[in-house]
Amino acid sequence: MTDDFDVGGRLRALRTQFGLSQRQLAESAGVPHGQISMIETNRSSPSVASLRKILGGFGITMSEFFEPDSPLNNQSFFKPDELRDLTSMLYQGNEAAQKMITLKQVGDAKLHGLQILHERYEAGADTGSTMIEHESNEGGIVVTGELEVTVGDESQVLKAGDAYLFNSREPHRFRNISDRPAEVISACTPPYL
Repeated sequence: MTDDFDVGGRLRALRTQFGLSQRQLAESAGVPHGQISMIETNRSSPSVASLRKILGGFGITMSEFFEPDSPLNNQSFFKPDELRDLTSMLYQGNEAAQKMITLKQVGDAKLHGLQILHERYEAGADTGSTMIEHESNEGGIVVTGELEVTVGDESQVLKAGDAYLFNSREPHRFRNISDRPAEVISACTPPYL
């Protein structure tokens, strides 16, 4: 993906393809009507959480939105350099976040109905004060370091070997509050990125 990806144009094309007005899309996604217009005219960049909500109405993932022409790949085994880097897609235009969080996907998540990620959170990394919510279930194991995971009103600092599993419809957040990187292997079904 290039830095000049036309988010507004892509959203407008999808909305037209699905035969929805801006108002209908806004209502189905639970976002203000004006937000769709602002995004489509590239006067506003949506947050990751907002874009996920909007794309949920179309039943497509973030990777499908940003890389619509990627071929389906039924490959079974992957080398580290074959993992799909979702970082720049998720944090487009936010270089600080791109330096703090790395998300790499194993294969074609949509094809298999399962998203497996290798996640790296640098010291101080945070998915944001706006909690993430999506129509999935997810779990993971902390491989190295420590990661604070918040699900609803509960928060816990997980260390290497600790794991989590929850309904992703619950608002959640990931933060590395330690002074060293944390790595996580996670899975989500159905895929949401």
